[in-house]
Amino acid sequence: MTIAENIARIRANMAAAAREAGRDPKEILLVGASKMNDAAACREAVAAGIDALGENRVQEMVQKLEQHAYDGAPLHFIGHLQRNKVKQVVGHVALIQSVGSLELLDEIEKVAAARGLVQDILLEVNIGREAAKSGFAPEKVLPAAEAALERTHVRVRGLMTIPPADAQRDANFRYFQEVQALYVDMNQKLFHNELEYLSMGMSGDYEDAIRAGATMVRVGSAIFGARHYN
Repeated sequence: MTIAENIARIRANMAAAAREAGRDPKEILLVGASKMNDAAACREAVAAGIDALGENRVQEMVQKLEQHAYDGAPLHFIGHLQRNKVKQVVGHVALIQSVGSLELLDEIEKVAAARGLVQDILLEVNIGREAAKSGFAPEKVLPAAEAALERTHVRVRGLMTIPPADAQRDANFRYFQEVQALYVDMNQKLFHNELEYLSMGMSGDYEDAIRAGATMVRVGSAIFGARHYN
């Protein structure tokens, strides 16, 4: 199937999951996770009406920016971001989805301030409390949001999470529900219910994420095909 056909199929699945949960399918955004796919594939996704493209690797993102791979769609950074690469990302993407530490938050604030702009971000939740994964522990999310509100060159737009890779489907769904509850709580207490983005779900679980309340899903291989790692 072509990229356009895959996107159409995924949108149909998204709509069905949304309706099953009593939600409007139009409130859920599809982000194409384009890691290890070339500029031509990104352009195909844009032409097919993808809501945004998301990159995991800074070097790959920079190369494809030079090739105008993302023209016509917002670009998000969705992977682990090292502080020494923040300068290559801030101001070049519409949204950094993976802000999972106060140190990274401070670096984004510093770079954005130097460039005279406000960078939109999501706070990443380490919902499985995995030692090898970045992100705020659930009880640290509210303090992290409060810290972000004190900084004038970042703007929190919501939360992002990646459940443990080995979680079974029922456990995965509970993780999604837990992050949705954190999102609702944070939104009510700190953001006057004005947050928009709860980014949860990938190729294997985006429908469950939507049923649990996701407003944004990050789909890679189901759009672009299997990745071939060297």
